[in-house]
Amino acid sequence: MTAHSPNAARTASFNTAPMSTAPLNTVAARPPWSQTFSSLKIRNYRIFASANLVATIALWMQRVAQDWIVLQLSGSVTAVGVTVFMQFAPSLVLMPLGGILADRYSKRLILMLSQGAAGLLAGALAVLALTGHLQVWHVYTVAFLLGLVTVMDQPARQVFVNELVGPRQLRNAISLNSSIFQLGGMVGPAVSGVLVSAVGGGWAFAFNALACTFTVVSLAFVRRSELVASATVARAKGQFAEGVKYATRKATIVWPIVMAGVVAVFGLSLAVLMAAYANGVFHSGAAGYGLLNTLVALGALAGALASTRIAVLRLRTVIGAAGSYGVVLALAALAPTMATFGAVMVVAGFTSLLFLTSNNQLVQMSTNVQIRGRVMSLYVMVLIGGQALGGPLMGAVAEHVGVHWAMVLAGGVPALAALILAVMLARRGQLTLRVNPRNVRRPVAIVARPAVSGTGATSG
Repeated sequence: MTAHSPNAARTASFNTAPMSTAPLNTVAARPPWSQTFSSLKIRNYRIFASANLVATIALWMQRVAQDWIVLQLSGSVTAVGVTVFMQFAPSLVLMPLGGILADRYSKRLILMLSQGAAGLLAGALAVLALTGHLQVWHVYTVAFLLGLVTVMDQPARQVFVNELVGPRQLRNAISLNSSIFQLGGMVGPAVSGVLVSAVGGGWAFAFNALACTFTVVSLAFVRRSELVASATVARAKGQFAEGVKYATRKATIVWPIVMAGVVAVFGLSLAVLMAAYANGVFHSGAAGYGLLNTLVALGALAGALASTRIAVLRLRTVIGAAGSYGVVLALAALAPTMATFGAVMVVAGFTSLLFLTSNNQLVQMSTNVQIRGRVMSLYVMVLIGGQALGGPLMGAVAEHVGVHWAMVLAGGVPALAALILAVMLARRGQLTLRVNPRNVRRPVAIVARPAVSGTGATSG
């Protein structure tokens, strides 16, 4: 939880002194496989992770049911994109407020309040759906209100992980959180697809309401005495601007945020495009849409676990993963059958989560814990806000230009952005191309120039 009077002096000095990254533990060597789940040895994190798994399965169930119901009620892929926009739009404006709240108040309490509110909203959707009164505007309204809940939830959730496990286990916990999210993404869409086809989406909403309640109860059992407390930040003017200034001074924060924005707008609207493929190209229905989501999650789970094996966080790893994800999406447009498209979606899931997890880790490990809430709110604002813009954009392109061209655009822009950023950093002297024919595994590699001093062990 948040600290009290003993840290007041530290907080005051932090607000007035020039900011720099506090020393954080980094992994200098590739961890053994036995340490893949090391964060689960911590009791508080086990409680959090267990509740998170149940909540994630339920969240994926609700997402699939929500998207499919909107598509069936409206007959429009653009309407599915509008639903995404309504849920993510509040993040474009209000996410900085969530970051300030996360730095000022108890992260645990914020999460309990946000999950309680999410449960009530899911319950409202369930009642409307099960009574046959659900309309598209109901889904839009609830999606917008859930977006307001996300403003509170996400910055606090990002920073709370450090309080659960401490800096030494932070990277591992971030990777496991991504793994849990994708494991839920494997189970949730498959269950939801069958459920929607059999009895309708109302029961998916009801299950999510129960899962949110379970999360609130689980957080109540977290032992406050075992949390790694961080100093709270006193109320002051210009606190978000302070976070923006801090972020823009560090290459290992600002460029991952830029790449997150590009990928979010174009590449993370994949659910909208998969709905269009399932409905209009492969004619596989809700079950097919759920299967495609499951295949993406399968690859993403492998990508999240692979991220625990990365020995050193590097900027070029993030750029390479973003570019790879873009190339895979562009290739998906060439898939002639549901089977080949699904196979490409597995690879897309792998590369997307390798990018997102490495990106998240690099930003967090490059940020002082006392300003991390504001920096992460900026990161989440770009990531979620980009999806708010990208949802209706890619839906409109799919509907009016063609879903295949929309998929090419979704992958081509991130790939091009990654290439431009790599060339730009190379010209600045931060990266160079190394050719070594003797190295069978990596004959060509992008490496950091030894003479360049960056932002620490995590740069390059």
